[in-house]
Amino acid sequence: MTLDLKALQADVLRISDIYATEHGIDRSGDWALLKVQEELGELTAEHLRMSGRARGEADAGKLGDEAADVLGMLLIYCDRAGIDLEQAMQRKWLHWLEPRP
Repeated sequence: MTLDLKALQADVLRISDIYATEHGIDRSGDWALLKVQEELGELTAEHLRMSGRARGEADAGKLGDEAADVLGMLLIYCDRAGIDLEQAMQRKWLHWLEPRP
């Protein structure tokens, strides 16, 4: 299965709208960037538990869930900031896969 980043982003944005409406969340201003940071903190905490450097029970499934939250919030942030993530990835990373003269 090939991942379609734009379709994934559209789904994440739709889900975020539903969640915000149901829970009365104000997503103004810098909300999306702050949520990226929050979710990265939660991923870091789970990583520390998985590596035995923090209290609590390690859970590999939770580690994946937290990574998904980081990606989801990054997709939301990019949409709000007007970043075309596919173009940015091509420019910054994927050009390394192109044949060189």
